[in-house]
Amino acid sequence: MGTQRYPELAPGNVLQMFVGAFVDELARCGVTDVCLCPGSRSTPLALLLRDHPDIKVWPHLDERSAAFFALGIAKASHKPAAIVATSGTAAANFTPAIVEAYYAHVPLLVLTADRPLELRSVGANQTIDQVRMYGSNVKWSVEALMPEATPEAIRYSRTLAARAVAMAIAPSAGPVHINFPFREPLTPTLHSDLIVEAGFASREGKLPYVSIRQGALDPDATTVASLAQELADNDRGMIVCGPQTDGGFPAAVTRLAKALGYPVLADPLSQVRCGPHHTDLIIDSYDAFLRDADTTQSLALQVVLRFGATPTSKALLTYLERHADSRQILIAEGEGWNDPSLVASDMIRANPLLLCETLTAAIDSSNAEAPAASDWLKRWQAINEHTRDALQGEFRSAANVSEPGVFAALADALPDRTTVFAGNSMPVRDLDTFLPGSTHPRRFLANRGASGIDGVVSSALGASAASAGPLLLVIGDLSFYHDMNGLLAIKQHKIKATIVLINNDGGGIFSFLLQAEQTNYFEELFGTPHGLDFRPAAEMYGLAYQRVETTTALRDAIALSVASEGSTLIEVRTSRTENVRLHQELWQKVSQALRSNVPG
Repeated sequence: MGTQRYPELAPGNVLQMFVGAFVDELARCGVTDVCLCPGSRSTPLALLLRDHPDIKVWPHLDERSAAFFALGIAKASHKPAAIVATSGTAAANFTPAIVEAYYAHVPLLVLTADRPLELRSVGANQTIDQVRMYGSNVKWSVEALMPEATPEAIRYSRTLAARAVAMAIAPSAGPVHINFPFREPLTPTLHSDLIVEAGFASREGKLPYVSIRQGALDPDATTVASLAQELADNDRGMIVCGPQTDGGFPAAVTRLAKALGYPVLADPLSQVRCGPHHTDLIIDSYDAFLRDADTTQSLALQVVLRFGATPTSKALLTYLERHADSRQILIAEGEGWNDPSLVASDMIRANPLLLCETLTAAIDSSNAEAPAASDWLKRWQAINEHTRDALQGEFRSAANVSEPGVFAALADALPDRTTVFAGNSMPVRDLDTFLPGSTHPRRFLANRGASGIDGVVSSALGASAASAGPLLLVIGDLSFYHDMNGLLAIKQHKIKATIVLINNDGGGIFSFLLQAEQTNYFEELFGTPHGLDFRPAAEMYGLAYQRVETTTALRDAIALSVASEGSTLIEVRTSRTENVRLHQELWQKVSQALRSNVPG
């Protein structure tokens, strides 16, 4: 096509052609949601994204909240979401969410506007070094071409968008950064027939300019055959499922467990603990009983298949460390290495769902019928049952709702297809320990990539925006305080959510650590009490507010909120000191129940 140009085009038309082609290609590649923050330099992106009929723009005033909101959308929808900021520190405020997206493998497209080259390093206002500013926390970072109105530039723009989307969703998924230099004037020409034809025209129909197909990583047939035989030859095996979001995986891994006769230790974030696939093979109270030394001693492990990200439970990780001489096989499709204890003996790079299906087929073909429950499996099931009974008995007899009791109550309080988003520190740990498994279809999400307490409100609200059913967020007071700005999305975008705020007036998790013994400085440096009243925050952002004390009141408040048209903040006041005592008491009750009911 040579170097054809359009000399008659005004600067606004050039922006329309170049940036418009990029925006249209994003839409053709499946991007439907963009979180946009105000600013001048990002005007070409803002106007053309807002003008595109297939893209929904979510305006946000706070860049950090916007980025976490997009993270929640991408996490819940399994599609890349984009975030847009103007130049300067606005782009820097995206960093915490980008870090989380990178380590949690969530696809984000980070689009930052910048000054042109001649205005850098010369003292121009609102100008910082944005080239590769996110360092190793993105999968790919590139500075875009200065907008031009040539066929070559338009092809480049479309190809850039297609590459960015493909890179973001390819295993391991993650954030991609594109830095756009723009010269003034910054306003593109909208709705011009000539520019629409030149800038938005692509392949036939709605096909992308470049169709990039992602093929699943099929497991090698030789590896499958060898592994199937090895697993069948080991009676004392188990399957560990860490955080993952593939909706087809839970049923597939449950079928594999049945073929093998193995227990499945299912983190709620694996989506395996709850759902119609649920069977008594799924062990849900391992975090409680693996704290008991006699119990872990009696469960001598031979082989374990590990799927998903690193499990939440420290007790489970300690158990795996204790049996480091066993065969520990990690299954991962991407480039991650989820083995903080460094006990893995094997790493298999394959699609987890496909591996489960091919392993099950190989095992079934060699067996006439499913194996009878072994003594090993029966022992896990008995320990799990008595642990769950002991915990539930304590919760039923308690007068007031406790922090662990919040999650025990959720088993009966939530309608089907609820998305539960758990805050970091204590909430996600208590979710893992105290939420019983069930056949109810529910989804569990959390920001466990970098496990920060920032941005959790915004992430949950973004997940709500991309979810068909109700959303329940359970969050601690410090994490809620960190992201109260995110509540504006409820009013601005009419997001519906139920927020259960566990308020123990400070950093509750530190009370479980050795820092708690530093009595002279503990409250000042770690406990950090704030004394805040959160009712005015609920009122300011348009949420209903209710404070509850009993389990019945909590369940009723959740049901009322889910049935209402608006959002509700439900506050549960607790004591950090009492919470530590209660957890220790629960571990003792579990140990007593196991000694009485499960022979050594």
